[in-house]
Amino acid sequence: MRGERLVPELVQFGLVGGAGFLLDVGLFNLLSLTVLSAHAVHGGPLYAKVASTIVAIAANWVGNRWLTFRDRRRPDWLREAIEFGLVSIGGSLLAIGCLGLSHYLLHLTSPIADNVSANVVGLALGSAFRFVAYRYWVYGPRAVPVAARADASI
Repeated sequence: MRGERLVPELVQFGLVGGAGFLLDVGLFNLLSLTVLSAHAVHGGPLYAKVASTIVAIAANWVGNRWLTFRDRRRPDWLREAIEFGLVSIGGSLLAIGCLGLSHYLLHLTSPIADNVSANVVGLALGSAFRFVAYRYWVYGPRAVPVAARADASI
């Protein structure tokens, strides 16, 4: 069962992730080009990335819970959300680390360089990490699917 679900899960994960990516990149650019620009706030691009990441994590949890892993939603939704958040933060640290490395150590400070490091390289590395961790830990075999309990409302 798990092997035959891999391709559909990857496609659905990609759709949810694509929407989250657009949200993340859009909010990152909105913030880093306005109120959290490097000229207005020291460390502004990093703060912008952290804020956009938090919003995208919340949206991705809802999307993955109701689409990608809907057959394995857990009745203990709060624990699921916390585990999902922890995995997401781990993956997001890869994107933020790539941005920090590029912007502050390599001094590649243009908006294009910030986007490539955070939103191409970082998100690609983070997405691979997240998919594996979601599939095998958060929604893995030890998770009791929501179908097993009728009172899971979220």
